[in-house]
Amino acid sequence: MAGAGSARRNCSAISVKISPTFFFTATQTTDKNLLSQWSQLLWQHQAQADIPDFSFPDWESSLRYLASMTTDEKLVVVIDEFPYLMEANPALPSILQKMWDELLQQRQILLILCGSSIGMMEKYALNHSSPLYGRRSGQLLLPPLDFAAARQFFPDQLWVDQVEKYAVFGGIPAYLKRVNPAQSLAENVIRQILTPNRFLYDEPLFLLRTELREPRNYFAILQAIAHGNTRPNAIAQASGVGDARTVSKYLSVLQELHLVARAVPVTESQPRKSRRGIYRLADNFLQFWFRFVAPHRSELEQGQAERVWETAIEPRLSEFIGPIFEVVCRQRIWAMAQAGDLPFRPQKVGGWWSRQAEIDVLALNETAQAALVVECKWRNRPVGTNILADLQARVELLQQQVPFKQIYYALASKSGFTENLIELAQAPSSSLILLEFPPHIDP
Repeated sequence: MAGAGSARRNCSAISVKISPTFFFTATQTTDKNLLSQWSQLLWQHQAQADIPDFSFPDWESSLRYLASMTTDEKLVVVIDEFPYLMEANPALPSILQKMWDELLQQRQILLILCGSSIGMMEKYALNHSSPLYGRRSGQLLLPPLDFAAARQFFPDQLWVDQVEKYAVFGGIPAYLKRVNPAQSLAENVIRQILTPNRFLYDEPLFLLRTELREPRNYFAILQAIAHGNTRPNAIAQASGVGDARTVSKYLSVLQELHLVARAVPVTESQPRKSRRGIYRLADNFLQFWFRFVAPHRSELEQGQAERVWETAIEPRLSEFIGPIFEVVCRQRIWAMAQAGDLPFRPQKVGGWWSRQAEIDVLALNETAQAALVVECKWRNRPVGTNILADLQARVELLQQQVPFKQIYYALASKSGFTENLIELAQAPSSSLILLEFPPHIDP
């Protein structure tokens, strides 16, 4: 059960099979209004008729009526934005617990509780102190979509354009739905993100205010990470939020909310204990917003969206997309592994770094002592043999730490490869793979 923000989802189910037939979405209003809306929806579903202003006298009565609606066929009830109900009536979890224990669990009913606030869902449905604790039969975290799924929101575009939009708008469906495939990236960003009063303009602020009581320090930490400060000491200095120990406490909260992710070199045997961990924002859109929108809010409020795009964003866009392209490549390596398109089946895929060198993507099988090292280049010129030679030099440093019997190489490029590199990859004894992405499709 996890998710964050107005567009993210967080579900907890009591029972088993999912086949929704009754859907209720709570809103931020009074308990009286919510009970009335819920009551009318129940009545309409059962009686197929409207009764203006009808409402059950209380929630317990409405739940007893819900139980009477069940037959031999399972009734599936989905309550979306469950935390809004709890805010309006803090006693509702106890009422629901009582009715579930006494009546509902004996009926053919599947009750699914969803919410977009991780903190609230954990408090009201997952926490040990919650009246509903121990009664769920399952929970589901809906993470952001990967590139392969996100690109389906604009399937007829060039794959390079798809990567750019994925890098900016991330993997949250509600964010991707704002993208107009007929418009350029610049037009979409200016209209959907940089224009005040648009949904995405204030979304991260709404997200933090929903999840946190005092978001100011968290805001500063997220902005520091978005600007390339990935270790607690550097984050503390850039954000001004205490020392590394203080920042680490904030980072723990942000990790629990799935806003920040901690990464370690894929070769680490005990990731949680590793001192080589770095922190990154968990969603591309948040990374973009805290990198480019937050520092320019004053200008944007004055209607300077186009100027901010032209002077602050567009010149740095390739630099911004580069690390996200590495993530896309990791996803591609996993897909190739599942399809059996790699020379071995990797057990882990991630990044690798030390004080001397860094490798964008490292896929490894420790049992077979085999590794695939990948270099990902997001630039406007083809990748050549010099990039391969540089990667091979860094692999020598990797081998000093973790010796592999078999090393394979792969290169990924925004702008293709030189003829010499293609010939090298096509040689019969070559251990070089040129990563292929979806072909260019004419818009």
